[in-house]
Amino acid sequence: MNPDAVLSTPIAVTIVVVFSVLWVALGWWLGRANRSLEDYMLAGRHVGMGLATATAMATWVTANTTMTAPQLAYQLGIWGMVGYSLGAVGLLLFAPMAKRIREMIPNGYTSGDFIRVRYGKFAWRVFLLISLFYALGWLVSLAMAGGILVESLSGIPYAWGMTVIVVTCTLYTVFGGLRAVIGTDFVQTVIILVGLALLAGLVITEVGFEPMHQRLAEERPGLLNLLLPASLMFLFNNLFFGVGEIFHSNVWWSRAFAFGEGVGFRAYLLAGLMWLPVPIVAGFIALAAPVLGVNVPSPDMVAPLVAAHLMGEVGAIVVFIVVFAALASSLDSLLAATSDLLLNDIYRGHLRPAATDVELRRAAAWIIVALGALAWALAMPRVNTLAALLYLTGAFVASTIWPIVFGLRWRRGSGAGASAAMILGTACGLIAYNVIGFYVAALVSAAVSLLVTAVTFWFSRQRFAFRELAATRAAGP
Repeated sequence: MNPDAVLSTPIAVTIVVVFSVLWVALGWWLGRANRSLEDYMLAGRHVGMGLATATAMATWVTANTTMTAPQLAYQLGIWGMVGYSLGAVGLLLFAPMAKRIREMIPNGYTSGDFIRVRYGKFAWRVFLLISLFYALGWLVSLAMAGGILVESLSGIPYAWGMTVIVVTCTLYTVFGGLRAVIGTDFVQTVIILVGLALLAGLVITEVGFEPMHQRLAEERPGLLNLLLPASLMFLFNNLFFGVGEIFHSNVWWSRAFAFGEGVGFRAYLLAGLMWLPVPIVAGFIALAAPVLGVNVPSPDMVAPLVAAHLMGEVGAIVVFIVVFAALASSLDSLLAATSDLLLNDIYRGHLRPAATDVELRRAAAWIIVALGALAWALAMPRVNTLAALLYLTGAFVASTIWPIVFGLRWRRGSGAGASAAMILGTACGLIAYNVIGFYVAALVSAAVSLLVTAVTFWFSRQRFAFRELAATRAAGP
């Protein structure tokens, strides 16, 4: 139990139950429109502009945004929250890519489809290992964030809160597939934006900029130091980490396939602009902790504790609902997209290439359940902070940026070169993570991958025929 909890157990339980029932019911209701496997996996490929923008924005506003951005601001200062906001660059840069992906691979299902056709089976399998490791790390971090939220605000044990949130998201994703995920994301986007605006406004009116600056200058001047080396390295590291997360992840590719023609570019561009201020607003809340004298037992609990200190039980309720919505909007998306990757590229691509749509639809549901159960099991022992766990995956995902970008734009390049870029980039990123720190893993990985990709593309004599992508439908054996 958390002795500093300000939200009573009955209220916390009521909020969790009400929103859990709401999301599951909405997911079931939206899922009734699914008539085929394509409906279940890709919402029929005709998602409109409003829902497309909302799901892209809400999915990127994760619990890591609403809880890790404040943690990083509390630990690294101004560059912590500003650096986290550079995650918007990934959405902005993916906008033209989403348009190109939709045009070049109109019948694709996953990001793995592109790698398989463009670079061959070995590169495809390397990419799948990286993607699945990242997805699992993100799933676990989201599950952990759910448990931390409930524990820090209400005193309900971490394991109970984490379990309820994972089970809720798993259930409505199973019931409705991507259609349910996108529909619930729209509601969750409204909740997140209204809640964060309310909390930031209260910090400004109740604390003010000048008292915050004065207290930080006296007690923690390093947080105001714009030349703090670790913060500067984090700034660039997070830029490449965010780009790598989005460029490689099937969460974003599946939406590029699901959005209607002409929607992807505008939706991702608008979502990136909407997302940009969110980490700054969330991180700004954490900088009020020294002024308020808030006891912060763990850095990843700073945002909920500041909100609760400012508004009492009302503040705790607001931040509880906001983070619960952020958790759900990301966890459901990741469950759906990762299950698509496992279903299309592993189950159909390697195990049962002749499976019927009915068999695949049944397998998809079981894969989602298995993913939820695995995330729950790995998150049960809380062994690390959210930031450390999240940025470990940066060494992996940043290595995929350049093989994807070069492969979509130029005909040169080989599977061997793409594989080498991903393997060497990941290896060097992991070394940097352990030798230097979490704030350089993605930066080193991206740099090494860029060098290998550029060299191998330059000297490659192979010329890829892009028309092969247009015929892509599903993973083959």
